[in-house]
Order: sequence, then structure tokens, then C-alpha cells
Amino acid sequence: MRELLVDLHRELIRWGLVVWTAGNVSQRIPGEDLFLIKPSGVFYDALTPESMVVCDFEGRLVEGELSPSSDTAAHAYVYKHMADVGGVVHTHSTYATAWAARGEPIPCVLTMMADEFGGDIPVGPFALIGDDSIGRGIVETLTNHRSPAVLMRNHGPFTIGKDAKAAVKAAVMLEDVARTVHIAQQGGPVEPVDKAAIDRLYDRYQNVYGQK
Repeated sequence: MRELLVDLHRELIRWGLVVWTAGNVSQRIPGEDLFLIKPSGVFYDALTPESMVVCDFEGRLVEGELSPSSDTAAHAYVYKHMADVGGVVHTHSTYATAWAARGEPIPCVLTMMADEFGGDIPVGPFALIGDDSIGRGIVETLTNHRSPAVLMRNHGPFTIGKDAKAAVKAAVMLEDVARTVHIAQQGGPVEPVDKAAIDRLYDRYQNVYGQK
């Protein structure tokens, strides 16, 4: 699991979703009220399986020699209050963060948005880093919402998934659609996908698409 987390952090670099030491991926440890997360302020190319730290659902360090990510409290709150979430990702990817800066949801104007996000990508409240305020905003926004992504106002995107890999996939897809919809809007108004069509596309992608 530690090795997987190192690989998934490299995916953030590969897809251009982070700069410097910003961003983080975490993974719930099955059967435990614990999760693995990136240490704070460590360069991505210096990450090793041993450098990943274990925290509990109060955000306290349980195992590891390095200080946990500054977003640890947010991740912990999500795991504590969303039992079906197995992975959380935070990036400052350019286009998604630009939508967050505007405080504007990304409208569902693409079939691939209907597939992955099940509708518009919502905006969460402004919250300061350091305690569980961001986590509260994530949970409040995404509870009973199909989107695995939220744009935290004036901050950036957070994504969730059944595991860390699914959350990273959502982060990659989020940045792609954020860029595409922004570019489309430069040519004029964009037309949302019909709600009934969104429901059909979402059901097909979630339950039929791919290999079983």
C-alpha cells in the first residue's frame, strides 16, 4: 500500500496536477480507523514507501518519522464521516483551481462529465488550512452528491474515491474537463447536457463500461 501511494503521487506529477511539494494523496487502511498520507513539504522525487505516514481519524500521527501533510485534518474528517471513501486527493491543478478561484461550479456540458461526475462539479465553502474545516466543507458538499470532486472556494480541488487510485483518476479527469469547458466558453455560451441523458450516461459508465 505504501508503494502504491508513492506511485500515485508520481501520477500527479505525470499529469501536471501539482507543482513543487503541493498536493497529496491518502489511502484508507482497510479494517482500521487509520490512513496513509504524504508527509508535509517533501519533494515528490524524494518520496519512498517508508516516508509515508500513518494517521488516525482525528488527524494524529500514529506511525512515521515525518510530519504529516498540512491537509491531514481534512482527509481524516472525510474518512471519519464518509465510510465508503477509501482514497482522497488534493491538487492545485491550474484549470480546476481557476474555477475554484471564481467560486463557480463546472457545468455538465460534456458526456465524459456525465460519465465520471454524474452532473455539475460543485463548489465547496471557503475554509482555512490547519484544522478540519476543509474536511467539513468537503463532506457537506459531496454527501448525497454523485460527483467525486469538489472545488473548495479560493483553494482548489479535492477528489474522493473507493480507493486512492480512483481518487487520482477523478483528479485527472477533473482537470481535463475544467480545461475543456473553460476553452469552450471562450467561444460563447455552452449548452448543458439534458438531465435524463446525464442519468443514463452515468449509469452506463458506472455499471457497464470497462472489463468486469
